[in-house]
Amino acid sequence: MKQHKLEELDVYNLSMEFGENIWEVAINWSFLAQDTIGKQIIRSSDSIAANISEGYGRFHFKENKQFCYYSRGSVLETKTWLKKAANRKLITQEQHSGFLLKLETIHIKLNAYIKSIGH
Repeated sequence: MKQHKLEELDVYNLSMEFGENIWEVAINWSFLAQDTIGKQIIRSSDSIAANISEGYGRFHFKENKQFCYYSRGSVLETKTWLKKAANRKLITQEQHSGFLLKLETIHIKLNAYIKSIGH
């Protein structure tokens, strides 16, 4: 079934929420942590939803898919920054696990969305 609005995509909504969850945690870090890992993890997590929306606005299906591939790359980049944040005790293991579960859901839904584009 064709989506008519970006806001109807579950993967977009989950990605938007995820970016806000990351912001809420990183905003409380020290300057050094914010300036290094914080900026990176916020950019990569925000990029997930941003690339989905940019692709959604493209005319050709191939372009939409390409931006979704960028989004998928941002999912994996965010996993790396989460691991660094956990290793450096900026987030708890519980937070790390919770974020990874959310990212896994986004990843699965993003792959399904990519498969549906052009059909």
